[in-house]
Amino acid sequence: MKVSRAMQVFRVANLAFLLVVVFLTLYPFLNILAQSFSSEGFINAGQVNLFPMGFNIETYKLILADSTFWRNYGNTVLYTVVATAISMVLTTSFAYAIAKKDLKGRSAFIGIAVFTMFFNGGLIPNYVLISSLGLRDTLWAVVLPNAISVFNLLIMKSFFENMPRELEEAAAIDGLTQYGVLFKVVLPLSKAIVATMVLFYAVANWNSWFQAFLYLDKPELFPVTIYLRNMIAGVTTAGSAGGTTENMGQIAANIQSVTIILTVIPILCVYPFVQKYFFSGVMLGSVKE
Repeated sequence: MKVSRAMQVFRVANLAFLLVVVFLTLYPFLNILAQSFSSEGFINAGQVNLFPMGFNIETYKLILADSTFWRNYGNTVLYTVVATAISMVLTTSFAYAIAKKDLKGRSAFIGIAVFTMFFNGGLIPNYVLISSLGLRDTLWAVVLPNAISVFNLLIMKSFFENMPRELEEAAAIDGLTQYGVLFKVVLPLSKAIVATMVLFYAVANWNSWFQAFLYLDKPELFPVTIYLRNMIAGVTTAGSAGGTTENMGQIAANIQSVTIILTVIPILCVYPFVQKYFFSGVMLGSVKE
C-alpha cells in the first residue's frame, strides 16, 4: 500500500515531536544522575548537564555505608509490600461489590466513597484518631490511613462493570459462589487492571513520607524517605553518618541528587515488568460502553 506524501510528512513530524518530548522528559532525570556522580566544584559552577563532571562517589559511599540507611530501606520495602497488599484486597473487594447494579444501597456506598475525595476530617483529628487507637510508632499507622484510593477504586469499579455478566452467570450456574466467581473467573481475567492498581499503590506507598513523619517517632521505624529527607534537611548530619570535614562540601553539593537516585531505582526496576499491563489496564478501566 502506497503511503501518501502528506502521511510521510506527518510521520516525520510526529517522530520529531515525540523525540523532543522524550528528551524533555529524560533530561531532568539524566541531569540528576550526572550530578550525583559529579564533584563539588563542577556542580556549584553549574557545569553539569547530561554527563558527570569530575567523577565522584563520596556521597554514595557515605550513605551506602550507613547501617541506618539499610534498616530504613528495609522498612520501606516492608511498608510498601504490606500497604499495597492491604490496599489491593480492600479496593478489589469494594470495587467488585459496588460494580453490581443490583446491590442494595449501591448509590450510598459510591456516594460515601466519592465524598471522601473532597472532604476529610483534617490533620489534627486524624492524628488524634491514630493516637487514640494506639497505632502511633507502629507499622499500621503508616499502612492503614490511606488504604483505599477512591480514584483507583472508581477505575476498578468501571472495569468490573464492563466485564460481561454472562461469564459470571455461567460460573454461577456451574455452582460457584460469589467468592468463587471473583477468585476463579473475575480476577484471572483482570490481570491488566490488577497490575495497574498494584503499580499505582506501590509507587504511592514507596514515595510516601508524611504519614511516617507524622506518626513515627522512633528512628529505627523510619522509611528511607524520612532518612533521606533528614539528610537533605541537615537533621541527620554528614558527620553523624560518618562524614568528615574534608568531604562535607562534596556531600552538601550532591546529596539531593544522590538521594533522588537511590529512592527511584527500585521503581524503575519494577516498572518494565508491569508496563504492558499498565497501559491496557488504564484504558480498559476508563472506557464505558
